[in-house]
Amino acid sequence: MLELQNYSGILLEGAWLTIQVALLSLLLAVFLGLLGASAKLSHSVFLKGIGTLYTTLIRGIPDLILMLLIFFGGQVLVNNLSYSLNEWINRTLTGFNPNHEWAAYLPDYINISPYIAGIITIGFIFGAYMAETFRGAFLAVEKGQLEAATAYGMNKYKLFLRVMFPQMMRHALPGIGNNWLVLLKTTALVSVIGLQDMVKIAGDAGGSTQQPFTFYIAIALVFLFFTSVSSLLFSWAERKYTIKTR
Repeated sequence: MLELQNYSGILLEGAWLTIQVALLSLLLAVFLGLLGASAKLSHSVFLKGIGTLYTTLIRGIPDLILMLLIFFGGQVLVNNLSYSLNEWINRTLTGFNPNHEWAAYLPDYINISPYIAGIITIGFIFGAYMAETFRGAFLAVEKGQLEAATAYGMNKYKLFLRVMFPQMMRHALPGIGNNWLVLLKTTALVSVIGLQDMVKIAGDAGGSTQQPFTFYIAIALVFLFFTSVSSLLFSWAERKYTIKTR
């Protein structure tokens, strides 16, 4: 336990970083989920195909593989694009003034932060799950209420904000809560790309002290605390939405 106390400060910093990654990923996942659900419910064959392809691919590939692909593959893609853009800019400017030696405008190498990569990857993954959650919630809203709102002269914006969204959220909250709990635990994957979250810190501390069991038990309890508090908050939100509709 003495070793655990010595690392308590840095473990708390890692826990705070884990919460940051989880919350920002959730915001991105909700945004992508709404877009994906709207696309799958669209009358456009193209948009429906894009939404279906997104949810099918993401839900069919393991999260760890996606994390590695986006982190390492994303860096390769960004740097290749940067190099190609530099070449195009320099060739274009050289055409205007051949006597001037033009320098590159973008950096030679762009290093993507594990923090940003982790947020984008987790948000991108859970956006697919949120899309299915929101799609089911949208379909659960009674069409009669939408027709009545349209008859009252509401435009599409007011219809969504005042009628569709509040009732959709009542149906979507259980699914959002479940996705959040899984997302929160999935943040442990960011340790494999080098982010100093509490899982990575626990692994390093366990290796240096030869007591990995102690540190991983502590991290498991922290995750259990986070998920327990989250479950209570979502239970309260579900009761609140249910009361408002009665």
